[in-house]
Amino acid sequence: MNKYKMAELVLPMPFPLSISKASRMRNQALILLCIVVFGVIGTCHGGSLRKKYYKKTCPNAEEIIKTATEKHVANDPTLPARFLRMHFHDCFVRGCDGSVLLNSTTNNSAEKDAIPNLTLAGFDVIDDIKAEVEKKCPNVVSCADVLALAARDAVSFKFQRPLWEVLTGRRDGRVSRVSEALANLPSPFSNFTTLVRNFANQGLNVHDLVVLSGGHTIGVGHCNAFSNRLYNFTGRGDQDPSLNPTYAAFLKTQCRNLTDNTTFVPMDPGSVFTFDNNYYVTVKQNKGLFQSDAALLTNKGSRNIVNELVDPKKFFTEFAQSMKRMGAINVLTGNEGEIRKKCFVAN
Repeated sequence: MNKYKMAELVLPMPFPLSISKASRMRNQALILLCIVVFGVIGTCHGGSLRKKYYKKTCPNAEEIIKTATEKHVANDPTLPARFLRMHFHDCFVRGCDGSVLLNSTTNNSAEKDAIPNLTLAGFDVIDDIKAEVEKKCPNVVSCADVLALAARDAVSFKFQRPLWEVLTGRRDGRVSRVSEALANLPSPFSNFTTLVRNFANQGLNVHDLVVLSGGHTIGVGHCNAFSNRLYNFTGRGDQDPSLNPTYAAFLKTQCRNLTDNTTFVPMDPGSVFTFDNNYYVTVKQNKGLFQSDAALLTNKGSRNIVNELVDPKKFFTEFAQSMKRMGAINVLTGNEGEIRKKCFVAN
């Protein structure tokens, strides 16, 4: 029986900021241009989000969400990993529109019922946080913004300061399809080429792929997401030769066979509740849990980024920037979408 009670965070996240310094500078210049010209981020990347969007309509919205989130995290240290993963899975399907929160109906299977989302957890907590906002400001704050802010506030809880900026103004989508989740969510079994394509489809690049993969420093992975690397990597009953042999031997003591779908282990040994850059140290030691983690070492450019992010200051700076970009993917704004009173049902 695993001693950890937590949810799996399969977040093989990877923006081609291209690998080169010159390319990164061009991307940064473009983002700066968007901010200077439009005063928002998202106008050049998926709609218009801005600071203090609810200043007039619900002045205390962000504080209400922060207080409610921190109350829950104080009682459940698994929530930062859960909310970070949920936010990621929301943004990669139809953009950051809260569609991952919707329940299936008689006539439609929603995103949350797709296989990659069956291990998502914390929906009830998001509903509780939304209810707190509704008490003060009915029908004003979107579920998409609640999720984006709760993910940031949960991960930031132990630091007592926000680790990244969340611009607001998202509206909620009305559509949620299981097929789109299956088509768009990166898989823990993906190779580097597939990961790059997944992220490029969202307007994100290699640099963001490597940076956002650092979210694997918290949370756990279920055995069935990586046990093929232990027992049947090429279909011949073999082990993945890129996986550290000592680490593989340990994993075999936890995951006894290919069919184990209940046991889980920390994705970043020794750092399961600690949000830091230790993930990159682990990856460099060939101890990345998933094939998608190991894939970061198979490309020279991404390998160079892994080496850079061993510097904690560099990691926190880059993670904040990539999360801000991810949070702006294909957002609904203005009169698009809706504001849901309850996050799990479309109005």
